[in-house]
Amino acid sequence: MFPYRDELQTLRRPYVTMALIAANVAVWVLVQGAGAPQPLMESVCDLGLIPGELTGLVAPGTSFPLGEGSACVVEAGRHVSHLFTSMFLHGSWVHLLGNMWFLWIFGDNVEDAMTRPRFLAFYLLGGLAAAAAQVAASPSSGVPMVGASGAISAVMGAYLILYPRVRVYALVPLGIFLTSIALPAWSMLLYWAGLQLLSGVASVGDAAGDGVAFWAHVGGFTAGILLVRAFGRTDRVDVRDVERWRPKRLLWG
Repeated sequence: MFPYRDELQTLRRPYVTMALIAANVAVWVLVQGAGAPQPLMESVCDLGLIPGELTGLVAPGTSFPLGEGSACVVEAGRHVSHLFTSMFLHGSWVHLLGNMWFLWIFGDNVEDAMTRPRFLAFYLLGGLAAAAAQVAASPSSGVPMVGASGAISAVMGAYLILYPRVRVYALVPLGIFLTSIALPAWSMLLYWAGLQLLSGVASVGDAAGDGVAFWAHVGGFTAGILLVRAFGRTDRVDVRDVERWRPKRLLWG
C-alpha cells in the first residue's frame, strides 16, 4: 500500500518541508555522488550512525562488511554528530525517493499545524528519537544507520494525531493489477506502524535487520505522537474541516 496524495489542502506554502527535501537531495548528489560506489560507501561509513561506535561497545578498528567487498571500520570516539548527519544520508535512489515522497505527502500538513521553526525542531527531534530507539535495540551493532525515515516517521505519527480522518489515497497491487483505494489516515498509518513493529520484533537478534532500521521507524512514530501537542498550534488545525470522514465510496481502479 503506497500513498500518493491526501485531500487536505495546505494553508500556506510548506517552505521547511521543501527545504528538507532539497537538503536531502543535495547531500545525495554532492556528498554521496548520487549513489556512485566510492562516495556512497565513504559517506555511509564516515557520516552514518554506527550504534556500536556511539555506545562504545565495539572496539575501534573493528571492521564490518557492507557487501560487495566493502566494509566500515569503527573509529575511536562517540561521534555524536552522526546522530544528525545520518538523517540526511541515503543508501540508494529508491531509498531517497521513497523517503522524500512520504515527507512530501505528510510533511506539508504537519508543518501547516506548527510555526516553521517549530516544525524544523520537531522534525530533527523526531529523528534523534528514532536514532535513539535503533541504538537501544542494537547497541553493539556495527551496521551504519542512514536515512530520513526516522524523522519522517515522527511526521507520520504527528499526522495521525492531527488529521486522523483525512482521506488518503494509496496504490494497492492486486496480482498483476494496480488499483487505488481511499482510506482514513488513521487506518493507513496504524497499518504501516503495525508492520514496522512486527518487523522490528522479528528482527531481534539480527544486527542488520535486513538493512531496515525498523526500531527507528517505531521510535520516530511514537515520538511524533507524544511530541506533536507540544509543537502544534490548535488554531492552525481548528480552521480545517478535518473531523468528518465521509466514505462516499472506495475508489477502486
